[in-house]
Amino acid sequence: MYEQNNKEQQQDAIDINDFVYAATGARMRRLTMPDGTHWFPVADVLKELGYSNPRKTLADHVPAEHREILETVTGGHGLGIPAGREWRRDMNLVDLQGLIRLVNGCTKPSAQPFKAWASEVIATVQRDGSYSLEPSPAQIPGTGAPAYVMPQQVADAIVRLEQRNLEADEMQSALAGERNDLLRQISGSLKDIAESLRPRPENRPASKLTPQELLASWKEKNLVVTEDVHAVAAYLAPTLLNGGAHHTVTEIAHRTGLPRERVHDCLRMLLRRGCMRQAGCTPDGAPVYVLP
Repeated sequence: MYEQNNKEQQQDAIDINDFVYAATGARMRRLTMPDGTHWFPVADVLKELGYSNPRKTLADHVPAEHREILETVTGGHGLGIPAGREWRRDMNLVDLQGLIRLVNGCTKPSAQPFKAWASEVIATVQRDGSYSLEPSPAQIPGTGAPAYVMPQQVADAIVRLEQRNLEADEMQSALAGERNDLLRQISGSLKDIAESLRPRPENRPASKLTPQELLASWKEKNLVVTEDVHAVAAYLAPTLLNGGAHHTVTEIAHRTGLPRERVHDCLRMLLRRGCMRQAGCTPDGAPVYVLP
């Protein structure tokens, strides 16, 4: 992880350092008082360590003698509140021992990289009184400030992180494509189902004609309408106009008073002239006639 030591010597004799965790850009501030004690804002570490309740976290992990508010810490040395950088009078601080307790109390696996970095900062501060990287000969363009050398293992970790992000993006794109294909398939299937459920012509009224108008249209097809043919046609016309006629030859013969053979001949003539067509049979074997 990359840390930038941004040290400023304040006129009120408070030494302020910023440590930056390069993996997320999280900042951990440190105030060093004139007596050499170090204090750290609790807000800088709670989120990165996975704590969600500051009040409960401090009560559970940090004894009262290792935590204080900023106004009390600075006031104890007769100093004012540092200006800028979001310093507030009621800001909760912990000393070095309190910070150690917060870091050691964290057990969430997702916070382990930050925990390892914070532990390194603590150990270095305890040993050297500060924490920084060696400046390189290079300068930050436009500032004249030295850049800092990034350890190779940190650079490798960043590369791996970027590679995982790229792989995650590719996987997300692939899943989105599969989802769109599935939606298209479902849409096509629904259309097929809707089409299959649509009533067929023989199952709905085929015409707004009256039976008399239907008979008149058949005459226009040069149909030789004899009395027998007219009787059969007149009997079939109403049911044909209502979606389909399914009468046996025997039934038609009984209704018209014609012999079965004559009924059969009349039906064949109506079929040949295109006045109607057969569309299957009923379960009991009666032919089903519909308009063409």
